[in-house]
This record gives sequence, structure tokens and C-alpha cells, in this order.
Amino acid sequence: EDVDIPSRRVLITGATGLLGRAVFKEFRENNWNAVGCGYRRAQPRFEQINLLDSIAVHDIIHDFQPHVIVHCAAERRPDVVESQPDAASQLNVAASANLAKEAAGVGAFLIYISTDYVFDGTSPPYKETDAPNPLNLYGKTKLEGEKAVLENNEGAAVLRIPVLYGEVERLEESAVTVMFDKVQFSNKSANMDHWQQRFPTNVKDVAAVCRQLAEKRMMDPSVKGTFHWSGNEQMTKYEMACAIADAFNLPSSHLRPITDSPVVGALRPRNAQLDCSKLEMLGIGQRTPFRAGIKESLWPFLIDKRWRQTVFH
Repeated sequence: EDVDIPSRRVLITGATGLLGRAVFKEFRENNWNAVGCGYRRAQPRFEQINLLDSIAVHDIIHDFQPHVIVHCAAERRPDVVESQPDAASQLNVAASANLAKEAAGVGAFLIYISTDYVFDGTSPPYKETDAPNPLNLYGKTKLEGEKAVLENNEGAAVLRIPVLYGEVERLEESAVTVMFDKVQFSNKSANMDHWQQRFPTNVKDVAAVCRQLAEKRMMDPSVKGTFHWSGNEQMTKYEMACAIADAFNLPSSHLRPITDSPVVGALRPRNAQLDCSKLEMLGIGQRTPFRAGIKESLWPFLIDKRWRQTVFH
């Protein structure tokens, strides 16, 4: 029987990750023929590709002939990048450069996902034209990745985004959702960073931006270059944790705000707020209110709910 396959084709790298899953779903639900690729967790749902294998990358792009490639795969944990700089640089820079070349070869529009950590956080909000000055190696590798992408593919786009949350498979998948255990275990006090200003952003919103950008580009070849997208609620981790507690009617008195700058791990920018007016002027974007988004994301991990289910079912 005939299955109607949409004619617009998109390839998503890192499709097994938090953002990649949302991007894959967003395109597929909006009449795109989406193929996702991943590495460790790929099968059976996604193609298994090592992005460092240039032949494998060449083959999938030439076989599938995508109109759009959304490059979500990256080493995005700053402390891991510091401890494994070579591996991080291979994935964040070298693989991105190669992907940009291959995309140019088939005329595909490449969207490279970057980060607010390319900025030092001293003079927000940051426009796309502001000079980057990354404080940590993660930010440096992502900035080098941006440059490599635009040098190898002048029609590509860079999309810088801040800290993400959304429907996680494990709480540790996001720096926002990972706090839920500390919020729920209210019998012991928990220190929470109240120094760094963050703008938690729902992966569904970033996915919508990627799709809207791709669709805009298919009508207008001048859509390229660097763009910013971010949630617009400014919160420290302490404030996020309190908002999470509030969303689930949990106590927050055990959460302790720490206002000193952190002394361990990779350096973090104090406030790398992104100015998103460039995309907004193109009519692109969507924002989920934090409380609504976090409730939807964390509901399956609510310990008390499981207990109630076992009692009543």
C-alpha cells in the first residue's frame, strides 16, 4: 500500500539527545520526512552514525539528500570538555566542519546548534553581532565550531541557545531537571547556585525555531548566518528549584541560595542573556512559560505520585 512520504527531507544529528529528540518530533509532526542519527543510543529508532567517520557521514547525506540538516550532536557538558579536550574538539569542531562541507555538497541548509557560553557574561543582553569571549573550553570549542561551519558553508546558520530542559529520559539529561531530586528530598538541605543568571529554554521551543527557520529558508535564500533564541524568564538555579517546588506544591525551605561565584569546575559566565530580536523580527519563535514546561517535563519523575498510584490502583 502507498505510504505518503513528505517531500521535504531533514537530517538530525544527535537525535537521541534531549534537543535532538524534540527536533526530530517537531519536523516529523509538521510534514517533513525526518531521519535522525545518533551514536550510542541510536538503534532501532535512528541511524547509527559516528560523526567522526567522514565516509559514513558522506554516505548518509548523499543517500538521503536532505534539504535541511540540524546539527544537535555535541559534547555539551563543560566539565567533561575540560577533562577530555581532544575528544570534545573532534566532535564540536572537526565533525561540524566536515558536516558543513558535506551539506554544501548537496545544497542542504545546515543549522549548527551553538551556545550562550560563547559570551563572557559581563555585558548582556548579547546580540548576534557582539564579540564572543568564551570563558571555558566548552564555549571555545562551540565558537570554533561556529567558525568552521560558516567557513565551510557560507549558506549555513548558527543558532545559539542557553540552558535547556524538556521531556528527559533521565533527570541528569538537563542541568535544570537534574535538580528535581534535591527539590523532592526536602529532609536534607541543598545548596543551590544563586549567582549565575540563566534563561531556561524548553527544547520544544528550540525545535519549533529550527523548523520555522528551515521553512523560511526554503522560501528565502538570504536566511543564513547567526541567530539567538532563548526563554525570557531570568532565573538562577535556586530560583528554578523554588519554581519547580512551587509547580508541584512541594516545600522549598530546605533549598539554600549560594550567592558566591562557584569555585569548582569550568568557569561560567555570570549572565549571558541572548537578545532574540533578530528571529522575532522574522516572525520566528515560541516560548513555553517555565512553570508549565517544567511541570510537563518532570511529572513522570514525581516520587509521591508513584506512591499514590500504588496505593490507589
